[in-house]
Amino acid sequence: MDLQISGHHLDVTPALRAYVINKLEKVTRHFDHVIDGAVLLAIDNHKEKEKRQKAEIKLRLKGKDIFAETTESDLYTAIDILIGKLDRQVIRYKGKIQNHHHEALKHQIE
Repeated sequence: MDLQISGHHLDVTPALRAYVINKLEKVTRHFDHVIDGAVLLAIDNHKEKEKRQKAEIKLRLKGKDIFAETTESDLYTAIDILIGKLDRQVIRYKGKIQNHHHEALKHQIE
């Protein structure tokens, strides 16, 4: 999987990069058809001081693009919540493509 991790108004440290990669292994355990991904970590200048840390990811899977984002007061907490959202979306997509209960279009009665 090709992964790009970038920061907006912050420097992405090796520890932060390793944390994101470690957390993304949870997603790749559930679904191994991940083509590439882009992670953006940012500090926004909101008036709300509690939720300034923002994490977002765009993941390209075989047949679908998945996007998730979250804002929190701590960047590591934002990454944890983001991976949870992403994992739920990937599991739901995997269930849809493995569901063989639908009938093929050529066999449907009109």
